Amino acid sequence: MKFGIILVGAAALTAGPACAQATNSVGNDAVKDSTPRVAASATEGANSFTEGQARKRFAKAGYRVSSLVKDDAGVWVGTATKSGKPVKVGLDFKGNVARR
Repeated sequence: MKFGIILVGAAALTAGPACAQATNSVGNDAVKDSTPRVAASATEGANSFTEGQARKRFAKAGYRVSSLVKDDAGVWVGTATKSGKPVKVGLDFKGNVARR
């Protein structure tokens, strides 16, 4: 009986950390998936996207970015074209793409 309790306890302890590990293919813990979301505005905050990742995110949302810089608020901002029209865009730390 004691052996059974010890065995169940050991199994519970070893399975816990394995279940707690989450995988994130995006490489940014604030982002749950790689699908760009269009938002009304970009949220300020520490942005861990690299310039290359930001460019790919804009491209997935249909924008062709010509210039891109990270501003003081942590938002990637730049000029882009979409459907042949010039627009100003932003990408926040959550991965939201916004027209500015």
